[in-house]
Amino acid sequence: MAEAPSPAKATDLQAELLKLQEVVKQMDPTEMQAAVAKLTDQVLRINGKLQASIATLGQTSSADGSTAAGTSNAAGALVGDAAAGAVASSSGTRAKIETMSAEVVDSNPYSRLMALQRMGIVKDYERIRTKTVAVVGVGGVGSVAAEMLTRCGVGRLLLYDYDKVELANMNRLFFRPEQCGMTKTDAAAQTLRHINPDVAIESFTMNITTVDGFDQFKASVTHPGSGKSSVDLILSCVDNYEARITINQVCLELQQTWMESGVSEDAVSGHIQTLIPGETACFQCVPPLVVASGIDERTLKREGVCAASLPTTMGIVAGMLVQNTLKYLLHFGTVSRYLGYNSLKDFFPTMEIKPNTACSNGRCLDAQQAHQAHINSPEALAAAAAAAAAADAEANAAAVHEENDWGIEVVADDAAAAAGSGVGEAQADEAAAAEPLPEGLQFSLPQAGVDAQMLQQEAVRPTEASLDELTSMLSSLNK
Repeated sequence: MAEAPSPAKATDLQAELLKLQEVVKQMDPTEMQAAVAKLTDQVLRINGKLQASIATLGQTSSADGSTAAGTSNAAGALVGDAAAGAVASSSGTRAKIETMSAEVVDSNPYSRLMALQRMGIVKDYERIRTKTVAVVGVGGVGSVAAEMLTRCGVGRLLLYDYDKVELANMNRLFFRPEQCGMTKTDAAAQTLRHINPDVAIESFTMNITTVDGFDQFKASVTHPGSGKSSVDLILSCVDNYEARITINQVCLELQQTWMESGVSEDAVSGHIQTLIPGETACFQCVPPLVVASGIDERTLKREGVCAASLPTTMGIVAGMLVQNTLKYLLHFGTVSRYLGYNSLKDFFPTMEIKPNTACSNGRCLDAQQAHQAHINSPEALAAAAAAAAAADAEANAAAVHEENDWGIEVVADDAAAAAGSGVGEAQADEAAAAEPLPEGLQFSLPQAGVDAQMLQQEAVRPTEASLDELTSMLSSLNK
């Protein structure tokens, strides 16, 4: 029979685990993430050996059963604490927060967001925790948009991309050099979970433009029971026509609102656009010029030539996109249908693109008909009339000011009122002259004694003198 390990062996194993924890604490942050998996395996192996040793000790030392049990419980607790400490040290994330609070303290990451309620901008900001947003394309715009949504506390975030992080991406925001080689979705999920562990983040490494990718993408945003969309909004942050058409088709099939974004090839302009099936143009209603001309955009790429990329332009477009997203999800302000940006002229054009009745996509035509039937229904017409009446009542409501230090008020024009009531102009002038001016103001012209006869005498009369003669007369006056 093998010799039973002594409690000293258990203590040695525990010390080894604590030593590993100290090693983790002293590791460089860039190496820490790569060592987490290895550390976890070591913890599990040591824990298994320790538990086996304690179990064997308990079976062979029946006389000291109470001591063995006490050693088992104490060692188990210490192992659990050490393992938890190691994981917490390696992750560096804060604990989850169950409820958003408006309390203004340094330890509350949501205090400045909840202040939007106090200022009357948003009625219920915490509703954002019930929202699900899908970000397709985790590049220069998509990665920044995902970070902004994470910091704003969105409830669930889905990330889609097929590419990997490269050093060529370092001129943009968000990604770090040590993440090179990781898929963009996994690298983004890693960073975002550390920023805000309250957000449920799901990453999908896939090419949505393939047949299988299309089916997988649609399935990931579809509720399995109802067959309807399971997300509140889809953000397109891709850089090619094929991916945009894929998103467009999925959203038409699910009747899902989405927002499209893009940055120009020269990196000095960009835009965002809201697409609502049937209500606005779909992406095939007004195709880009290259596509409308029958040119395959893939043939435009040349070896050794790449598009320009500025983190400033991409950051601005991402900010415009997420600002529009927040307005849409939380129902405040005006949701932009199209907003452009030209950095060379600081120009922000806006427009609304109506759906094309001759669109080549049959799903879009069906959505247009359904939308027209909806807005012409009795219920919709009644709701529109009620909304218009409420807007008129609000516009005509008298303004109430708690303080009016300067005594400003709007009154009727005395002259106009006098003329309307049949009072003569002279009497109206006298009435106006009798009204005292506020302190500090005075008339720049004589208030009395100027009548039509005096004005006629002082007026400049027509003359047949030439310009030279008039100049001579003016010079003589100055002598």
